[in-house]
Amino acid sequence: MTNISQSHHKTDEFLANTCLFISIEYKLHSLSLELGMSKQQILHLIESRMHNDGMIETGISGIQIFRMTEPVRCAPAVYDPCVIAIVSGTKEALLDGQRYKYDSQKYLCCPMSMPVEAGTPKASPDNPLLGVYISLDTRAITELAIEMDIDAGIARQPRVGRRPQALSLARWSDDFTDALLRLLQVSENATDAAVLGRGRLKELHYAILKGEAGLAARRAFGTSNDIARTIDLLSSRLDETISIDEMAAQVGMSRAVFHRRFKEATTMSPIQFVKSMRLNKAAMKIASGLTVTQAAMDVGYVSTSQFSREFKRMYGKSPRQWFDAQQFLAERARL
Repeated sequence: MTNISQSHHKTDEFLANTCLFISIEYKLHSLSLELGMSKQQILHLIESRMHNDGMIETGISGIQIFRMTEPVRCAPAVYDPCVIAIVSGTKEALLDGQRYKYDSQKYLCCPMSMPVEAGTPKASPDNPLLGVYISLDTRAITELAIEMDIDAGIARQPRVGRRPQALSLARWSDDFTDALLRLLQVSENATDAAVLGRGRLKELHYAILKGEAGLAARRAFGTSNDIARTIDLLSSRLDETISIDEMAAQVGMSRAVFHRRFKEATTMSPIQFVKSMRLNKAAMKIASGLTVTQAAMDVGYVSTSQFSREFKRMYGKSPRQWFDAQQFLAERARL
C-alpha cells in the first residue's frame, strides 16, 4: 500500500508539473501571438540593454531606446519630427485638447515639430514603459517621399481633401516591425551599425511612409511640404518676431490661404502655434532649472510680466507655481 501511495504521489506531482509547464508555455505562446515574434524580439533587445530608467543612444544616429518605471503626468514638451514606438506600457500626448494614447498596438508619428503635452501616467515597475524613439531624418525621408510621390503621379496632380492631423497613430505593420527589428539588431555591433545602419534606417523610413501614418509624413516631407517648411522656420527662430505675412510670403501664399492651410495641418492658427511653441519650450527650460526671466528671454519674450500672464493662461499656474508643482510631483513619484 505504501508503494502504491508513493506511486500515486509521484504521478500527481508529475501531472502537476506537466500542467504548470503547459500553462507557462500557453502564456508565452499567447504573449507571442499578442506581440508577434518580431515585436517580442524588439522587447527583449530593449530589456537586455536598459537596466535603469532613462533614454540611451543605440549607436545609430537618431535612434534611441527608453525605459520608464515611474508614472509621469502629461507636461509641456516639443516633439521634433519623429516616430515613437512602444513595445510595453502606454504613453500619452495631448495636442490642442485632443489626447493620443499609443502602445504596442499603435505607434505615434509626428512629421513636424509640434508643441504638445506628453507623459506616461501608468508606468510602474510591474508595467514599465519600453520603446524606441526614431528621429525622422529630414533629408532621407524627403527623398523617399518625393520618389514615392513622383512614382504615384502625385507631383503632377493637385492636392485635394483635408490635410491630415499633425499627430497620427498607426498600427504596427509587418513591414514596420521587421524593419525596426533589423535596425536594432545591427545597432548591437559597432561595425554592423556603421556599415548597414543607414540602409536599415532608410528601410524603416520607407515602411513608415507606406504605413497608416504615411499620408501625413508624405504631406510633410513630399513635394508639397510648404507648411512643414514654415514650421521649421518658426522652430529655429522662436526668439524672433515673424509676422503672418512673412510666413505666407515664405511659401508663396496669400495670408488667408496660408492661415487656412496652417490650421488644417496643425489644428492651430499660426499665432497660437508660435505661442504654444514658445511657452512649451520655456516650461521645459524652467523644469531643467533655468530662471523664469532667462527662459522667457530665450524664447523671445521681452517682458517677463507678459510671459508670466500668458504662461498662467495656458497652464493655470504662474511659472514659479508650475515649477514647484512639478518638483512636488517628481518627489512624490520617487517615494
